[in-house]
Amino acid sequence: MLERKFEKYIKDYEQHCGKIRQSTQVDINEEPKWKRARMKKLEKSYTRWFEYYFPMYAKSECAPFHKKLANTIIDNPVSSTLAEIYRSGAKSVHVDMGIPLYMYVKGELKYMLLVGETEPKAAQLLSDIQAQLQFNQRFINDYGKKFQHGSWAEGDFTTTDGVKFKSLGFGQSPRGVREGAERPDYIVIDDIDNKIRCNNDKRSREAYEWTWEDLQGCFDEGSERRRFVCANNNFHKNTVINQLKTEFKRTIKEYQEEDIPIEHFIITVPAVKDLVTFEPSWPAKTDAEYWKKKFRGTPYRSFMREYMHKHIQDGTVFKHDQIQTTKILPLHKYDALIVYGDLSYKDNGDFKAQILVGKIGNEFHVIDAFVRQSSRTNAAKWLYDLYENRKLEKVYAKYMIEGLFAMDDFVNDYDLEGELRGYLIPVVADKKSKANKFERIESMSGYFERGDVFFNERLIQSTDFQNLIDQLLAFEKGSGAHDDAPDALQSAISKLNTETFVEKFKPRIPKRRKSGRKRY
Repeated sequence: MLERKFEKYIKDYEQHCGKIRQSTQVDINEEPKWKRARMKKLEKSYTRWFEYYFPMYAKSECAPFHKKLANTIIDNPVSSTLAEIYRSGAKSVHVDMGIPLYMYVKGELKYMLLVGETEPKAAQLLSDIQAQLQFNQRFINDYGKKFQHGSWAEGDFTTTDGVKFKSLGFGQSPRGVREGAERPDYIVIDDIDNKIRCNNDKRSREAYEWTWEDLQGCFDEGSERRRFVCANNNFHKNTVINQLKTEFKRTIKEYQEEDIPIEHFIITVPAVKDLVTFEPSWPAKTDAEYWKKKFRGTPYRSFMREYMHKHIQDGTVFKHDQIQTTKILPLHKYDALIVYGDLSYKDNGDFKAQILVGKIGNEFHVIDAFVRQSSRTNAAKWLYDLYENRKLEKVYAKYMIEGLFAMDDFVNDYDLEGELRGYLIPVVADKKSKANKFERIESMSGYFERGDVFFNERLIQSTDFQNLIDQLLAFEKGSGAHDDAPDALQSAISKLNTETFVEKFKPRIPKRRKSGRKRY
């Protein structure tokens, strides 16, 4: 039964063991004194030690945050550490394998408990330690054969010197692991959150309480070693790691105020330092160009959740099923047309959004859009290209940008581009005072609910339209997501309503009835 349950994992494990053996060849002629000197030198630095013993994983030089994470855990025998590290940041291989094995050879580990999302996943995570102990030739050459009995597939094995390694599925009763004289001195929970639980507040709270109460209760409170680690990317406000982060921040503040030694640590690592330069947190593995392409090829909300620890929810105000497409009409058939821009002042920082919207009857058609982290010059060029490609000189349209930025540099950028082309587009500033941004954008949701907003079906897959839709779906008060495009769209819809109202409902001035009196 166990064999069938873990059949795929076992097959993968066997292949993995073969790769470990092949990648860890040793110099059998190395003299003992040089071997001891090499080991001593390696053990002075966790990252150098890791890179030598695990070449399968150390294809790139360890990042500075790997060193910081390892030193935080190793140097603090009684500690709780959050490894809030982006997806693909190699957090699992370090906290689940590299760091515990390093502490093991240094005599700092007696009982490791690893918790995964499910029992099979936890066992699979644990399997890598057993594989290294049994098949890593470099490790065996230097430290000897340490595996004794048990199996990762059963979630439990022991070394020749009595060190225990055990796995547990998230939410399982941890009571059995804290029986007897030995209790865990290193507990790590890895990648245990899922979207289903995160979307249920009650279950999320229970998960946090199980982690911080039941799991922490496995430690021997009198022990000199009680290392607790939680590793995950922080993709939702209800993740266990985010709830722990809130608690840790409060505790750290209290400790600092009372001058108590800190035992709680938060190590936060996004994939890139910002979305302007895309400077990577792990430059030895990936460069800025890689992350620029990754950002462009990934839905905005997904990138921010998985790689930047931003809690962006789908469909909080605007829903997926409200995104409709249509074939765009000839421009002269629309009741009114407007290009509205919401342009950040930063040259390449925030998104710059310009949207061409047409209104016909009760429908609003998003015809074209520029939604990019780009320069003011490129925004101006796009508008002039739009004007020429769509032959906007043949129809009546308004061109407006938010007044806060329209007075100086932006108008100059448009005028400079116009001078190069020999004509000027009459871009004007929208100086009208605007209400609270969130309430204003949220008010637009009614048009989406009634099915009055449509997107150009020919451009729906373009980067600009995807950025616009991503920002709409990510829009939520306090989310921290970009909202330049929804802001521009709302302003465009508002101006179109004003324009068509004036045209269709011109005020009538009643004629005065003649009284017969003369005027003097």
